[in-house]
Amino acid sequence: MTSLPLYQVDAFTNQVFRGNPAAVMPLEQWLPEDTLQALALENHLSETAFLVPEPEGSEADFHIRWFTPGAEVPLCGHATLASAWVLFNRLDWPREQIRFRSRSGPLSVSSQSGDWLELDFPALEYQSVPMPDILSRALPGLPEPVHEVPRDTNLLVILENETAVRNVTPDLTILKKLGNQGLIVTAPGDDCDFVSRYFAPGIGIDEDPVTGSIHSVLTPYWSERLGKQQLLARQLSARGGELRCELAGDRVKIAGQAAFYMEGTVHLPGR
Repeated sequence: MTSLPLYQVDAFTNQVFRGNPAAVMPLEQWLPEDTLQALALENHLSETAFLVPEPEGSEADFHIRWFTPGAEVPLCGHATLASAWVLFNRLDWPREQIRFRSRSGPLSVSSQSGDWLELDFPALEYQSVPMPDILSRALPGLPEPVHEVPRDTNLLVILENETAVRNVTPDLTILKKLGNQGLIVTAPGDDCDFVSRYFAPGIGIDEDPVTGSIHSVLTPYWSERLGKQQLLARQLSARGGELRCELAGDRVKIAGQAAFYMEGTVHLPGR
């Protein structure tokens, strides 16, 4: 029997039962892909992050991969933040920065004052596309244009105000037909720069509580629209979360806090 460590951390919050819970599983070497997917399904959280140390002298410290209950995804913010918290606070990482290799290129997380952790992610581009029929049926009356985020398989819709974002109620059965495409809805915030919500039922996430990765496109969008580089963002799910964002050239800084929930051991049959 193989024993594996398992941690669960609530990201983008300083309180348990808030923010976005992520599972973190440090490994010594990669398990078969079907095992990783089965573990993510069994954990039943929006994402499970798996970490394997990189060889000495590499440009990264760890290789990181993220799985929802239904699929591997190219980028995930909250599970990366949770992974860094575990490395800093449970596994005695000795430096103030952790470097990751990922499907979306090099990423890093730095320790900041006040128990904040800052992600260094790529700034993602977006482009206008015709309104998909599935989207118009799942959410009748959505304003155009719809934007596509090619590097993160998401659609982005801009609404008028925070109330409109709070009131969004998509037909998840129809929205699921988008497959691996998720839906971001966003608007100016009442007491912050912008707000958002995120739906991805096609990969097992009806609504994600707080989604760090979508701020890789939301930050460039709102930075240009509002004419400022430093932004305060909130995600308006039931659990809610707060993010400090900054556009830095072709990179985005996304900062948040984290709250430790549990740790344990997973026992797999011997292979």
